[in-house]
Formats: sequence, C-alpha cells, structure tokens
Amino acid sequence: MTSYPIPYRIRMERLGTLRRNKMRVTGAVAVSAVLALSAVACSDDDGGSDGGDEVLIGFMGDLTGENSGLVIPPKQGAQLAFEQYNATNPKVKIKMKTYDSQGKADQATTLAQGAIKQDKITGLIGPAFSGESQAVNPILNEAKIPSASPSATATALGEKGWKYWHRVVADDATQSVGAAEFLVNAVKAKKVFAVSDNQEYGKGLAEAVGKAVQAKGVQVQNDAVDYQGSDFSSTVNKITAGKPDAVYFGGYYAVAGKLFKQLREGGYKGKMMSGDGSLAAGLIEGAGQQNAQGAYLSCGCLIDTEGKTNEKAKKFATDYKAKFGADVAIYSSEGYDAATAFIEAIKAGKTSSEDINTYMKTESFQGVGKPIKFADNGELAAQDIFIYEVKENKLPLLGNSKQAQVS
Repeated sequence: MTSYPIPYRIRMERLGTLRRNKMRVTGAVAVSAVLALSAVACSDDDGGSDGGDEVLIGFMGDLTGENSGLVIPPKQGAQLAFEQYNATNPKVKIKMKTYDSQGKADQATTLAQGAIKQDKITGLIGPAFSGESQAVNPILNEAKIPSASPSATATALGEKGWKYWHRVVADDATQSVGAAEFLVNAVKAKKVFAVSDNQEYGKGLAEAVGKAVQAKGVQVQNDAVDYQGSDFSSTVNKITAGKPDAVYFGGYYAVAGKLFKQLREGGYKGKMMSGDGSLAAGLIEGAGQQNAQGAYLSCGCLIDTEGKTNEKAKKFATDYKAKFGADVAIYSSEGYDAATAFIEAIKAGKTSSEDINTYMKTESFQGVGKPIKFADNGELAAQDIFIYEVKENKLPLLGNSKQAQVS
C-alpha cells in the first residue's frame, strides 16, 4: 500500500480566466529550478500562447522510461489538440506542461504536488499508467483538480469514488470480456495460460482474462513473472509442459517482449496474446520480429491509421502524421480526446478547475476514436474492445472483439 503525503487545498479560487503575468511565470521557473531533481523531470512545451488569457493543463506519464512508447503517442495527441485549438485564436488559450513520471508512483506524487502548488495547473491529462494513477488521484481529488487519463485501465480506479477523475478508455474488466470473447470465439482456445508481471495493472488484467475465459468453459492455469527480471524459464517450462492453446500476458511490452521471445525459443507453438500495455512497436523489438509474428493484442483504444472509421479519425490521422512524421499509434486518439474534453469546457467559458470538472460531467461528443461521454464515476459510458495482430513490423487492426477473426 502506498503512503501518500498529506494533500493540501488550493486556497485561491480562480475567478474567471487567468491572465499571464511575466513576473509570476519567471518566479515559477525559478522555484522549479530549485526543486528540480535528476529523477523528477517536467517541461513546458506544446500549445502555449504568446500572451493574454491562458489556462495551464498538465500531462503526466512515462516519457523517458522503458515503457515510454505507450505514453509519447497520447502526449502528442494532446499536444496536437491544444495547438489546433490555440490556432483558432480563442479568447482563452491553453498551455500544456509535461511531467515525466517514468511510470513510477513515488515520482508521480512528487510531480503532482509541484504541478498543483507551484505551477497551479487547472487540469491534468493522465497519469498514463494505473499504478501512478492510484497514487496521484487522491492528491488531485483533494485539490479539486480534474483529470482525464488516456490509458490507465485498472478496474479499481473507477471504484474509488474520486469526483475529479475521468478516463477515455475502457477498463480492464471490459477488456477482459473482449479478450475472452476473442480467445474463445475466434482462436477457439480450450486451454489458456494467464501470466502477469505481478504489478497492479498486469496482475488485475491477467486474472480478469483468466476468470472470463474460465466462465466460458476454458481450462485455465496462472503464473506470474518478476517484471524486473530477465529469466522467465520457470514460467516458460510450465507453459510448454501444459501445452495451452493460448497464453495471455498481463503487463507492459518491455516484459511481454522478453516472455514471448523465450516462449518461442523454448518451443511453444501456440497463440500468444497480451493487452493494451503491450500494444507498441517495443513488443516486436523486444521479442524479435520473427518471434512476435501472429501475436494478438487487445485494447480499449482505437488505432485507425487510415481513418476508416469516421471522418474525424481520418482528419486526425492526416494531421498527426503531418505534425509528427509518424502514423497514429496506441492512445494517440485517446490523448487527443482527453485534451478535447478540456477544450470543450474552456470553449464553453469554464476556466476554473471546479467549473471545468462540472462541465465535463455533461459532455457528449464524437471523439476521433470513439464517443466521449462520462458516467457519474468518471468512466467512459460507451466501451468497446479492439483486437490487433503483429504482422511483420506492424500492428494492424483486426476489428472489434465481437467480429475479429484470426488469419
């Protein structure tokens, strides 16, 4: 259990919009310089304004750690949304400040305190991962700072009663049902081996998938690997001995790549599958392209590189590639949609944290990935799970979990 520092409350209510003050900004930079530690990085970038009324929105997640491949795309999606909004020359512009937590809960809590107290953020996109979200959101909730995570999927996050918390992606309970649906109906699996990295997100997802397929009459075995380790031979031996039709791994791509590599090198011939935490090119790099071929990934995110699903997705895919020189990737759309949730509130004249939070409860709009409407507990009201497959060095979409078919 994580021990949290005593949260504080913001003592000054924002009245209307905030006017940028050069002396205050200079002072904030000086304070940040004093507080900066080598392990605690934050930066001003993206979507700033040259003056006038301005709202500061933070983005927090692993931007330089081993799983940063999952977080840079949503950060870029949010950046694009704010830049496009600011380009319309609105009365109130939005500045985004990034906070690199490296996915570490203790680092994220320190950053959150500084973001609220020194930087005085009005809202936060993130944290990106479930573990750091568990640590940071009590602080945000106490300070009455609204947040919208593009990628934290742990089911328990929606059960905390936080009033300022939202996410624009389906939770692991929904993902487990979709993954089980695909494993049973498309893969025709009769025996599944569920493995986790023994962390909050991975353990919860692997257990949920195991229970979901078991409820459909599938035989299930379970095991866990050390996410800090590199030799998974014990688990590999159990899997090869059990000869399951499919292995489902709950965790992030850095570990999934090692496990899938060792499974193939150990002689396992069955299907391999993981969740949204592994839906990145880093999985292919870690496992090796040949070893990764045919692996399936489940995700509540929609990666529509060609913009086939709707006109907004098509324009977003085009704009994203023009801006960053790369196709949309995991959570790019969700980062854009999370930013848009804040943009819509600010366009409606809501510029204080509490007013933005109240407005977000009423929002209903078509995002670039999916419809965005929040339930009372901050969960996305409409939830779908999508299936992807490794083909060469790509991760193409197979379709919705209800319709996707194996090749």
